[in-house]
Amino acid sequence: MRLANFVAPRSGGLRTAMRALGSGYLAAGHEPVLVIPGERAADEMTDQGRLITLPGPVVPLSGGYRVLLNRRRLTSLLAELRPDRLEVSDRTTLRWTGAWARRNGVPSVMVSHESVAGLLGLAGRVLSGPAALLADALNSRTAMHYTSVVCTTDWAAAEFARLGVANLRRVPLGVDLNNFSPAAASLGVRRRYARDDEVLIVHCGRLSPEKRPERSVIAVQELREAGVPAVLVVAGDGPLRPRLVRRAAGLPVRFAGFVPDRAALAALLASADVVLAPGPVETFGLAALEALACGTPVVVSDQSALPEVIGAAGVAVRGEAFADGVRDVLNRPSAQRRAAARHRAQEFGWPNAVAGFLGVHGVSGGLDLSAGRDDSELAAGPDGLELAAGQDGRDLSGVADGPSAPAVAGAWDDGDELDGELAGIAS
Repeated sequence: MRLANFVAPRSGGLRTAMRALGSGYLAAGHEPVLVIPGERAADEMTDQGRLITLPGPVVPLSGGYRVLLNRRRLTSLLAELRPDRLEVSDRTTLRWTGAWARRNGVPSVMVSHESVAGLLGLAGRVLSGPAALLADALNSRTAMHYTSVVCTTDWAAAEFARLGVANLRRVPLGVDLNNFSPAAASLGVRRRYARDDEVLIVHCGRLSPEKRPERSVIAVQELREAGVPAVLVVAGDGPLRPRLVRRAAGLPVRFAGFVPDRAALAALLASADVVLAPGPVETFGLAALEALACGTPVVVSDQSALPEVIGAAGVAVRGEAFADGVRDVLNRPSAQRRAAARHRAQEFGWPNAVAGFLGVHGVSGGLDLSAGRDDSELAAGPDGLELAAGQDGRDLSGVADGPSAPAVAGAWDDGDELDGELAGIAS
């Protein structure tokens, strides 16, 4: 049984991960049940198993995210379903479920999808004094209440490892290597946003403070001032959108809104020259990995876990130097940088991730770990890229043809209707 908050129709990486893991558990012969908050109660069978929605309030200023706050109702559901295993994806309001699992003899796993620095609103800062003490207390209690704590990168695991947490495991997430592929590239999609002589940059992610989306807008401004004909497409939505639209006034920036169609998103990422992932507290970064799978290099913040994920297939920059990172990428031969991106992504297939999570749960299933991977493409990639470690759930207790683009500069807020147009062009 899986519990998760912050999984909404317009949420990104967490929703993708929950669906992929649930589908993998189901394919492995298990009976996954996912419980999430929503506007109203629901109970349905889906391609990721049984999906139960319990009414939950909207978190203020979150852009629509909801949480499971009715402890009595959730406790009653846990008692009714009597799960064999419990997997929880929220370190805040659901942390109490670890104690419930211990009292009822149910092995439990907390999946740490966020850092305490991000939770405390201290992105990019070194925790010290009272903040460090609070972070250590939260992490210690989380580890104490659950059978295992899973982190998806060494960066994310570091805040637990330095406390000597004995039940810490690392399992990287995965990427859909079939849908997100260089084959998804579309000349029509590209020309929708950029002329042939322009550099198409994509920012894909939620427009919220911890993601630092303004860095992408600033990067395009700096590139244009330096004579690089860059244009930016912002794929995502969130509370900062109005402010970003104002900030981008006069720049060739297009706001595409949230893109729910996975094929359309893959077409956009595969058609770009560079993707930006500027958030400083990303614990994995599924959108960046999806870009790599499409053969598009990514420029990331060196403060996040993403340098660990992208390896040599992208560029990690310090502070606000994203324009410099884009120039670094563009100085590499196109075929080489795209092959390197795809090669790196192939180390992160979802079957390996599912097997790793099942290993943490102490169960197995009949998974074909070669699924979703085209071995013929591996030969095209560069040498020297290491396999992502820990995909077996290893113990870390010792320490993710259309119309041409207009030439007129200026922020462009297309709204939600753009997704339908993008999907039509991609097809």
